[in-house]
Amino acid sequence: MIVVTGATGHIGNNLVRALVKRGHRVRCMVLPGESLVPLGGLDVEIVEGDVRDIESLYKAFDGAQLVFHLASIISLLPGNEKLLEEVNVKGARNVAEACLKTGVRRLVYTSTIHALVEPPIGQVIDESMPVDPERMSMAYSKSKARATLGVLEVIGKGLDAAIVMPTGVIGPYDFRPSATGQMLLDYAAGKIPVRIDGGYDFVDVRDVAQGHILVAEKGRTGERYILSGEWISVDEILQEVSKATRAPFPRWKIPAAVASAAAYLVTSYCMLTGAKLLINRDTVSTLRGNSLISSEKARRELGYTSRPIRETIRDTLEWFRGRGLLKTW
Repeated sequence: MIVVTGATGHIGNNLVRALVKRGHRVRCMVLPGESLVPLGGLDVEIVEGDVRDIESLYKAFDGAQLVFHLASIISLLPGNEKLLEEVNVKGARNVAEACLKTGVRRLVYTSTIHALVEPPIGQVIDESMPVDPERMSMAYSKSKARATLGVLEVIGKGLDAAIVMPTGVIGPYDFRPSATGQMLLDYAAGKIPVRIDGGYDFVDVRDVAQGHILVAEKGRTGERYILSGEWISVDEILQEVSKATRAPFPRWKIPAAVASAAAYLVTSYCMLTGAKLLINRDTVSTLRGNSLISSEKARRELGYTSRPIRETIRDTLEWFRGRGLLKTW
């Protein structure tokens, strides 16, 4: 039996699909009352639980040989530090401890590339980078770094676990949708009339799902594995959106300083209205920062591969189109 926490999330439901396709018995842990639409049509067992409630984890992990822990909170808004601590940090520690107590054979924990300290531009980001929450500015990054250190501590007690660190994830079956997916939709709908200078390393969610399985099968205990894809500029992403939807390519490109100031105003607006925040100063900084990221370790040790990111963008837009979410001009 394989258990997946965060099974309805973007990576989670893609991972469940890959596992079911391989013929595995999968138990999906979901929050009480959570929508099961992302798991519709899949032959899986559903169990309700919460990573903040360790007793519910004991029940969910009963009889499991492998656990994939993906449940977490992604929040760009300030003021959510307590929730990030409870779910991301304490939740990951609870999962690791519950795995150890219930005799789970292996845990694969989904961290993030942002849990690593970013070196100066020009220096390759790989698994040798330190995990140090005190050297990070974004609350989400801090929480995932602390969570990663917590899982490593339980590994020190004898837990067999390995850690996955994806870069910017994009791809189909993006039901909620994710911040990146929503940005594609907003550009296609003409809601974002300007573009930001910069780019980032994005990876197909289906390749990330396959990478999780490879880590479960071949990853070394206590090791971290970066799952990256391909660097692509914001301009190139928007060009792909324009080709697929005939949406007008934004004429104006705003400099980083202006984008950062605008992000501050957008953050304030979202805090007042409750609207979903897609970009803040940290994300602007990320687009302008060091994204020279290597997944050589995963490729060498696990046989990990990733597809061209332009193909991923087209597949994502086509999936959105199939659900009636994509505007075509």
